[in-house]
Amino acid sequence: MWFIGVDGTMRTYDVIYNVVRRIPYGQVATYGQIADLAGMYGKARLVGYALYRVVVDSDVPWHRVVNAQGRVSESPFRNGSDALQRVLLEAEGIQFRADGTLSLREYLWRPDVLENNP
Repeated sequence: MWFIGVDGTMRTYDVIYNVVRRIPYGQVATYGQIADLAGMYGKARLVGYALYRVVVDSDVPWHRVVNAQGRVSESPFRNGSDALQRVLLEAEGIQFRADGTLSLREYLWRPDVLENNP
């Protein structure tokens, strides 16, 4: 479940990134869902910290992770990437309501099998 780095430390961010890479095009996951799939129950905020560190053009589809209300989590510390996140999701066909939410019922990723070994 955990990756061990050469320095002997657990690579929790790598575990999170590997789960996020599995989110299909045109679907989203919540921070809490990613935490659960990564075996880090109750650590949604840790997922947020990990995704904050991803560079925009990474192979990690960071933009496919939204909050539990189906919103893009906005923060002045994201340097505009919250606006970019919505643009990227819309480019994948995800539609937002007038209140800024998306339908989790329609777009939420539902893996067939809970992945115990991200």
